[in-house]
Amino acid sequence: MALRIFQVDAFADRPFAGNPAAVCVLPQARDERWMRDVAREMNLSETAFLLRRDDGSFDLRWFTPAVEVDLCGHATLASAHVLWQEGHVSPGEQARFHTRSGLLTAGQLDGGWIELDFPAERAEPCESPAALIEALGATPVFVGKNRWDYMIEVASEAEVLGLQPDFVVLRAIEARGALVTARSDAPAFDYVCRFFAPAAGVDEDPVTGSAQCLLGPYWQERLGKDELVGYQASARGGVLRVRPRGERVLIAGQAVTVLHAELVDA
Repeated sequence: MALRIFQVDAFADRPFAGNPAAVCVLPQARDERWMRDVAREMNLSETAFLLRRDDGSFDLRWFTPAVEVDLCGHATLASAHVLWQEGHVSPGEQARFHTRSGLLTAGQLDGGWIELDFPAERAEPCESPAALIEALGATPVFVGKNRWDYMIEVASEAEVLGLQPDFVVLRAIEARGALVTARSDAPAFDYVCRFFAPAAGVDEDPVTGSAQCLLGPYWQERLGKDELVGYQASARGGVLRVRPRGERVLIAGQAVTVLHAELVDA
């Protein structure tokens, strides 16, 4: 039986921007090897698989072309978008997801924005591996790490934009990825960032929702603001509204469906 799959540009208000994710709502459970094969076939930074529970919530798993990940923002945003779009969840109803990172929720806001409720994942100051800084070509103002990623603050937006990392060296660093950030020069944004995760099969992630679980609390403390707007300065780019709330972080973005297809041998 053919199985529908969607491609959604998340953290985008138009097609071909933000971060593309594939979304597949499963009629029944499938084995992990099949999900890995589909994710590799889609060849996007993440493919999301959803399976409905009896209470109307969904099991949600995320796969890059190389690995399963513990937390993913843009594919969760894309999943919520598809659930409302296809009538799996009623308009105005909260979407609820059971994941490796616990229960996550998504709600609809005005203007087509979707807000995710994610756990805060703060970074603790740390010594950075010399190879990491060399591979990034960055001059750190601050280096921290949470359970997944290194975060490096640099002195200027221009330095973030000008990075040309050595992905071969970064692939060997023991972390999911490296997040580089700075205060924004633009009045519309509070901070800019880029995220590199070659060890997870994604050299540069276009827009990284899960990184805001770290960036939100960090920039809240640095700037003294409870509502932040970040810009991820990849080639595709994406805007995120971020509201740290203690042990949770609310992350909002827009989403656009760009195609749907059928897996003919599903």
